[in-house]
Amino acid sequence: MPITRSAKKALRSSIRKQVFNRVRKDNVSNAVKSVKRFIVEGKKKDAVLAFRTAQKALDKAVKGKTLSKNFASRRKSRLSRLIKKLG
Repeated sequence: MPITRSAKKALRSSIRKQVFNRVRKDNVSNAVKSVKRFIVEGKKKDAVLAFRTAQKALDKAVKGKTLSKNFASRRKSRLSRLIKKLG
């Protein structure tokens, strides 16, 4: 347990950030899963629409410093490549 006042405040703030980061990561993973599900089913139009929401979720996670910029761009690149393969 933290002893000093600043350590107590840091603990409170890290717990608060942990909650926000978990929500952001859940949003990203759910969006990516929905895109992959549509790709497996072969529904290109639905995959494109879901890809937009996934991009938005990834960009928000990067903006909030939850995920790194390279991680998000790699995910977006791989998903778009899979969508293009549908034809």
